[in-house]
Amino acid sequence: MKPAPFTHHAPTSVEEAVAVLREVGHDGKVLAGGQSLIPVLNMRLAQPAHLVDINGISGLASVEVSDTAVRVGALVRHAALEREASARHTLPLLSQALGNVAHPAIRNRGTTVGSIAHADAAGEMPAVAVLTAAVIEAVSASGTREIAAADFFEGPLETTLAEDELIVAIRFGTFPAGTRTAFLESARRQGDYALAGVAAALTVADGVVGRALASFVSVTDVPDILDLTEAVRGQEPGGIDWSVVDDLVQGHVSPEADIHATADYRRALVGELTRRAFARTAAPEVSA
Repeated sequence: MKPAPFTHHAPTSVEEAVAVLREVGHDGKVLAGGQSLIPVLNMRLAQPAHLVDINGISGLASVEVSDTAVRVGALVRHAALEREASARHTLPLLSQALGNVAHPAIRNRGTTVGSIAHADAAGEMPAVAVLTAAVIEAVSASGTREIAAADFFEGPLETTLAEDELIVAIRFGTFPAGTRTAFLESARRQGDYALAGVAAALTVADGVVGRALASFVSVTDVPDILDLTEAVRGQEPGGIDWSVVDDLVQGHVSPEADIHATADYRRALVGELTRRAFARTAAPEVSA
């Protein structure tokens, strides 16, 4: 299928882009990588009258790393972020998750910010955004504002972004010292949407667990965080029976059945993936 007719806008500045968005209102969609948007247009699940193509705007394709955040511009491709050595060193969860995003061809074109803006709870990067307490930097003709990831996702494919706002970057927060992370998912084929997935972060201080957090893929309506700290706090990581988190995880998620798996299967699967992810974070590091 082909998309319904639309007007293509090619702004060369953020100011020009937000001016167009303000003019066209709900009839406009932003095009960056297009790997989520174009299929939706082709199937005519969405029929915007205007596409605002931001690929001609300079300054939106940088990755900036500090002690407290990894700031990713709106035009940074998944593959570029996955290869960024400083980001991988500062926040390993980014590359751990990005390796599971679709197929290499998709990662070469798709943008990390666009994936989060799409707000699909079956996507990997929204889960990473909430787990890292990411901050969305949005610009409109009225000014700028910052939106916490916890306040950004409103429903399936729905966000609190206003129709005249453009996301220019997302800042992924770093974890406290002593934190190790893991990302696991299960899909019918590599690159397919996950039947279930989990991002896990375990913080250890003075030899015992201080914090344990998880977020999920494909098993919640919106990306959110499950705090498992009370179940494991104060224990030595190597001695924890991680199956204790299974009931907590299965009680938290709300998967739906489809042609690929029942809701009960997805619920059991994400419990097992969470157990394995935390076991991986608790395992002794092996020197190269």
